[in-house]
Amino acid sequence: MTNNDILRRLRYTFNLTDTAVVDIFAAAEATVKTEQVIAWLTKEGEQEFVKISDTEFATFLNGFINTKRGKREGVQPIPESKLNNNIIFMKLRIALNMKAEDVIATLALVDFDLSKHELSAFSRKVDNKHYRVCNDQILRLFLTGVQQQHRPE
Repeated sequence: MTNNDILRRLRYTFNLTDTAVVDIFAAAEATVKTEQVIAWLTKEGEQEFVKISDTEFATFLNGFINTKRGKREGVQPIPESKLNNNIIFMKLRIALNMKAEDVIATLALVDFDLSKHELSAFSRKVDNKHYRVCNDQILRLFLTGVQQQHRPE
C-alpha cells in the first residue's frame, strides 16, 4: 500500500474534508495547502497526482494523533523520514487509542485472527528476534476493520 492509498482510506473512513486534512497537518505544526491535499488524494495515473513523501505522511499521522488524542506536553515528535507498515500501524493504533484487544477485535471484523503475541511483534525493534513485518495485507485488513467501525454502511 502506498501512503496515498492509506491517506485516501483514512479520509473516507473518518469523512475528512480537504480542510480537515489541512487542519490535521496544522495539529502537527506543519503547513500544507488545500491544493497539495487534493493532489495527494488524486488517483495514481491522473495528471494532477502527486506522491506524498514518507516525511509528509508521518507528519499527517502525528497530526492525526494530536487531533484524536490531544497534543502531548513538551516537544512534538519529529516525523520519520522513512516509514514502513509497522510504524504506520502503530501510529494509527495510538491515534485511535486502541489496546491490543481492540486491534484483535477490529481484525476479527474482517475475519482475520491475530494473537496478542503476533500483534506485539509488530511493535518491536527491527533487531529484536521476535520482530515481525506488518505486511500490506494485514495493514489493509486493519484499515478495513477500522472503516467498518467508524463508517458503518
